[in-house]
Amino acid sequence: MATTQLTSENFNRTISENEVVLVDFWADWCSPCKRFAPIYEDASGRHGDVVFGKLDTEDARDIAAAWEIQSIPTIMGFRRGHLVFRQAGLLNGKQVDSLVEQIKDLDIDALVAEATKA
Repeated sequence: MATTQLTSENFNRTISENEVVLVDFWADWCSPCKRFAPIYEDASGRHGDVVFGKLDTEDARDIAAAWEIQSIPTIMGFRRGHLVFRQAGLLNGKQVDSLVEQIKDLDIDALVAEATKA
């Protein structure tokens, strides 16, 4: 599966309508982002049941500001619309694969129930 271009128009819908979504916040001028791009693209091919989104922080400044992106690349992981992972910096392929598996293994219903108790 190829990566999905996320924009201000489709970001929230993509996050809410899919079971597992990873988002790579990036910009064209960012050298680390360019190094991470093929790693992320390769991982998308190994996990066809996961949406691998890419959001250009220059084109979607409103989304980047709303999520308080201060450093790129920043990777976020969502499960059923809930943010469950956030990290600035590069990941290698094995780390991306591990992240995907950990997000899939989360008992999101229990986490949401616990969060709503607080």
